[in-house]
Amino acid sequence: MSVVIRSIASYIAPIRVTNEELAAKMDTTDEWIRSHTGIGARHFAPDGIQTSDMAASAAKSALENAKISPHDIDYVIVATATPDYFGFPATACIVQDKIGAYGAAAFDVVAGCSGFIYALDIASSMLESSHGRNALVIGADSLSRITNWEDRSTAVLFGDGAGAAVVSRIDEGARGCLSFILGADGSGAKDLYLVQPERSSAYERQAPMVPVISMNGKKVYDFAVKSIIVAIERLLHKTMYRLEDFSWIVPHQANARIVQAAAKRFSIPREKIYMNIEEFANTSAASIPIALAEMSEKGLLKANDLVMLVGFGAGLTYGAAVIRW
Repeated sequence: MSVVIRSIASYIAPIRVTNEELAAKMDTTDEWIRSHTGIGARHFAPDGIQTSDMAASAAKSALENAKISPHDIDYVIVATATPDYFGFPATACIVQDKIGAYGAAAFDVVAGCSGFIYALDIASSMLESSHGRNALVIGADSLSRITNWEDRSTAVLFGDGAGAAVVSRIDEGARGCLSFILGADGSGAKDLYLVQPERSSAYERQAPMVPVISMNGKKVYDFAVKSIIVAIERLLHKTMYRLEDFSWIVPHQANARIVQAAAKRFSIPREKIYMNIEEFANTSAASIPIALAEMSEKGLLKANDLVMLVGFGAGLTYGAAVIRW
């Protein structure tokens, strides 16, 4: 028995914003953004489009690709840092209703940019230990809604989007989700977190204020490089695979310099690492499934390819996975 990624699809937010367009509104330049991050553009969701809308759109496409009905889904798991509602209900429940997966269990995973890998591990474990056959694993985030547009060091980094995978239990061996590594360092919780803007007066009744992203760039950078290295080393030791065995390494698309630093440590050829950060920027939990969907559309993922996923994010969290496509 194996748990495989049966299909993958994405929702790309339609409003494309280039570095030059941002530079016209804030103190930055295309050259600075590219040299520090590798980002050239990002996509924003229109007003009125919620995280659940993007997640549902990606999920419907994934179901069509898998040629199965929403009624065949046993679990809906949404990894997100930008839910439709604070606290409850879970965005996954809203997605479940929007796609018609009636009766499916539904819940959210909050692990920042590592969320898709965390959710994939959970889905794989649940399908292996239950009578369920299919799960929807979704990474979706609307980061433009929580970006601090007065902080140029973070405002240029983020975009919106969603990616969804249909994950199925099949009666075959040696395929699918083969191994996972998950970890966290909670001492770095405030290196990347949502902060409530200060009010002008503590005694005035005002409308609720949306929290915005606050990041200690140097500490997050150091953690990200270290966590990628640690995750890869642990995964290779656990599985006994060599880096040469992998057709692709698909990292979380946060910063090209972070990925380059980790790749240099292992002497990983550039052509073995899939990057699309130049077009989509950092879409948090959506970045890895968006990359996988793009690779699938381009025909880059072949049957039996060994693929490594590796992510890091708020928490601070990290995760890695080995998948036989």
